Order: sequence, then structure tokens, then C-alpha cells
Amino acid sequence: RSDEVTLTVSVPRAVLSVSPQTWLTEGDPVTLICEVKGSSTGWTFSWFTVTVSSDYIYRYDLLSDSSRGAGGNYTVTSAALNHTGVYVCGAERGKPADYITISNTQLIWVTGVSLPVSLIVSPSRTQHFTSLSLSCEDQNNSTGWTVRRYTDIWGLEDCSSVWGSQTGSSCTIRDTFTYDTGVYWCQSESGEKHQPVNITVHVGVILESPVHPVTEGETLTLRCLDQYESPPKLRADFYKDGSLIQSQTTEMIISTVSKSDEGFYSCKHPERGESPKSWISVTVSHSGSQISVLHTLSSVLAVCPYLLVTVVLIFKCCRMRGKCLSDLLHYIHYIQLNICTYMPWSV
Repeated sequence: RSDEVTLTVSVPRAVLSVSPQTWLTEGDPVTLICEVKGSSTGWTFSWFTVTVSSDYIYRYDLLSDSSRGAGGNYTVTSAALNHTGVYVCGAERGKPADYITISNTQLIWVTGVSLPVSLIVSPSRTQHFTSLSLSCEDQNNSTGWTVRRYTDIWGLEDCSSVWGSQTGSSCTIRDTFTYDTGVYWCQSESGEKHQPVNITVHVGVILESPVHPVTEGETLTLRCLDQYESPPKLRADFYKDGSLIQSQTTEMIISTVSKSDEGFYSCKHPERGESPKSWISVTVSHSGSQISVLHTLSSVLAVCPYLLVTVVLIFKCCRMRGKCLSDLLHYIHYIQLNICTYMPWSV
């Protein structure tokens, strides 16, 4: 009798990540990194955006400047609003291609300075227990805005009878579950996306934190809430980026917020447990920026009153088309978007 031998077969699979982060401001650089786990050589890569129609048909479009090269990086040097979306990468090996692996999805969101619509969340916090409502309020009182979401389990979805109730530009979720955790936003009939909000549904202890970014100089107040306590406020410890910053208090208050206060916050009670983490973003005060700019210009003009500054931005776009991966992706729209898959493909 021979000795038993254990064979471990490693199936190559593509994994997509984003650097430095998935939440961006206009002008920020971002890089999509596609790696094949279990195999490192002989692969070429392509990148796609994922969209979904009202009847839940997924569409995969090859990025116009996506290169089918050996390098596994796709870089946007200056992100624009239209770069907001869900991305996947595909890796293929062999000539002709005999193996293809499709990555997990990654959501990238780019926000601008001036927004035509606001996403109002009630209760006004990012973490929730049982129910919530979301509505899109347009500054110009125009119609056509709807609430959409992206979750790890279900991917891209409209507010529908499956998980919510849509009335005009409002969406109500009467019974929330942990799988309702995801990114919610307002979308126009033409496809414009605005005001993304990370919503976390949790049972037990949650952190009460602002829905939208806090402006420098404002006051930030955080509370720790217990689903089963009345009143729900707990005396708890508060953490930023995993480090304890305040102990045994019902409220954590930062009277004058600065950019250095940006980070992941959570709270913890010794008996009730710990809340999920929430990202708190801090934006620069526009009024302060305007004063600084005006002061600088006045100083320059005092020295050289005839100075004229002209800024010209030139954008170049190279377009190329791909078929192999695009056709394949149209056939796998029914696969859960958050699962890495490995698929043999014969040409």
C-alpha cells in the first residue's frame, strides 16, 4: 500500500483593488489594480464598467482607453464625476486565449464641489437598526430623481418592492436587514449620480454620525446608541482609526473640526458591544478658500496690475474596442457581482 498524497490545486482568479481609496473628490488620482491570485505570469488585462437596466440586465462595457497589456494597473490621473461607477477587470492567458478569469467588483465614487441634489436620510445618521427613509431633494425643484443602491450581496438596484417602497423621489425601507448595508445615492433620468451615502444596518450597538461630510470649523457630535435601551444613548468609549480617543461619555464632541479629524470612527460599550466603523469626511470651507484666493490675487495685482492668467485644459482620448471579454461578460450577468469566478474559455 502506497502512502497517501494530498494534492492542492490552486485555481487562478482575478482580484481587483483600488488605490489609494474608492471615495474620491474631482481631480484626485486613482488606480485600479488587477492581480491574478495563484498565478503571476502570462496574463493580459482589461477593465470594464458594470451597469444594470431597470429589468436587471447587466451590461459590461470595455473602458475606451483600457489596454490589453501585461500590466495589471489602470490609472486615472484626474478623476471626474463620470468616473463614478462599478468596475471589474478581466485577465486572459494564452494566444488564442484559453483561460479567462473575472474579478470581484469595485465601486468608485467621485464627488464634486457643487451638487444639484441632496440625499436626505431619516433618521439622519449613517448606521441604522430597523427602518429608514431616503429622499432626493433638488435645489431647482425638478423631478425625475430616484434612489438607487449598491450592496455586496445584490449589486446595483433601484428602490423597488423587493426591498423598499418608492414614492416620487423618496424610498422607504420599512424592515431593514444587515444585507441592506451598502452605498445609496440619487440618480437622474439621464443617469447623473449624486450624493453617495454609506448606509450600515446593524443589530445591537451603532454609532450616530453625520450622513454627509463635515465642513472645517463646524462642530462634530458623535453618540453611541443601543437598539434595546430607552433612551438609546450609551456611556461608551469612542475610537478613531482603531485608537481610543475618549472614554466613558454619552457624547463625543469636536468643537472645531479640521481635516486631521477625518477618519474611521466607532464606539464600544463593555457589556453591549461595539458599533461598526463609519467614515467621517471633512471638507474645506469654501468661504475660507475664497478669502485666501482673493487675498493672493490682490497681492499679485498690487505688484503687477496688468497680470493676466489663463488656464487651458486639454483632454485627449484614445479609443479602442475589445470583444472577447465583453461578449463573455454579457453572458455572466446573473452571477453575483461580489464573487470572484474562474472560467475556461475555448477559442
